[in-house]
Amino acid sequence: MKHYVFTLILTGALTFALTWIVWRVSMRYKLYPGIRERDVHKNPTPRLGGVAMFLGVLGAFALSTVVPYFQIIWQEPAPVAAILGATFLIVVVGVADDLWDLDWFLKLGAQFLVAWIIVGPGGIQIYSLPIGGKTIFSGWISVILSVLVIVVVMNAVNFIDGLDGLVAGVALIANGVFFAYTYLLARDFEFSSYSNLAAFIAIMLVAVCIGFLPFNWKPARLFMGDGGALMLGLLMAVSAMIVTGNLPAQLVSDNDQFGRSQLLGAFIPVLLPIVVVLLPLLDFGLAVIRRMSKGKSPFSPDRKHLHHRMLDMGHTDRDAVLIFYAWTAVVSFSVLLMYIGTTAEWPGLYGPGVVFAVVGVAACLIVTLMPSRRPARPARAASPPAPERKSVA
Repeated sequence: MKHYVFTLILTGALTFALTWIVWRVSMRYKLYPGIRERDVHKNPTPRLGGVAMFLGVLGAFALSTVVPYFQIIWQEPAPVAAILGATFLIVVVGVADDLWDLDWFLKLGAQFLVAWIIVGPGGIQIYSLPIGGKTIFSGWISVILSVLVIVVVMNAVNFIDGLDGLVAGVALIANGVFFAYTYLLARDFEFSSYSNLAAFIAIMLVAVCIGFLPFNWKPARLFMGDGGALMLGLLMAVSAMIVTGNLPAQLVSDNDQFGRSQLLGAFIPVLLPIVVVLLPLLDFGLAVIRRMSKGKSPFSPDRKHLHHRMLDMGHTDRDAVLIFYAWTAVVSFSVLLMYIGTTAEWPGLYGPGVVFAVVGVAACLIVTLMPSRRPARPARAASPPAPERKSVA
């Protein structure tokens, strides 16, 4: 664990320093777009935070090459090379879009290319799902499913990038929970090493978000832009696919050494990767359905995302962000606690995970639906709406 803590501290500090440099350079040379009619920020704000975040990722991988504990990550260099190459490409495309507003078709094509780099040359695919046993997919189904998962998660994460600190905080919480899950898997099933690529990516993303968030907290001095949001979505999808496709066989057995039920053993490994991006996926799905039901392109922008709706309910920007944090923490921690709680000593599904879920969801519902004590925004349509981050979806 100390190696992961060291990686967290060093990568977070490096990202913080790099973010400050990118912010200063962006302001010095006016590397920011003009304020649009739909933007709510009053001062020009750079959108190049993704550059600093990507450099933080490179720093973390560079660090892993000199730490013996992480040498297992480099035993097969092809997946790591594919991850770094794909990440670089999506950051370049995202930054270009932030600066020059690329055509959506070009961005979508780039995303499919990036996904193919991960799935093809990198060999990171969803080869099987542990539902009632190891269900093996045929080659072409595995490739198509894996590419679609990566593209959808990238756009889902990018979709919620509409409020200061929202994406960075949600990703921080989600990846923190996912790191805990991968570490517990290694402990419970006595892997030869607790070091693995999925856990490393998760703790690396936590560190990158910690380093970037101080500059993105309201009032934001720097936005991560499409470059940062798409990078987060890509790496989160990759880490989830690595775990799901390499689960221990005993995790889905009827009676393993830990007494876990077959139901939980089968579904939690699939459920948790989905849960950690549940809010982005929900917003993504609702937006596609909403736009297509009105005969519009699913890529056409609107102002009806979940965070926009919360603002219209009377929540302040900061309150809305904190409520999103709470939902992410409650849902993801609940599933993690269910995994921990399904042991011979605890009563299966009726362990602390369910109690935490019931109490947490109830509390989040009350806070979310409670009318704000502050005056609602009656002239919302007449005032500049919340910023709509450019997305291909």
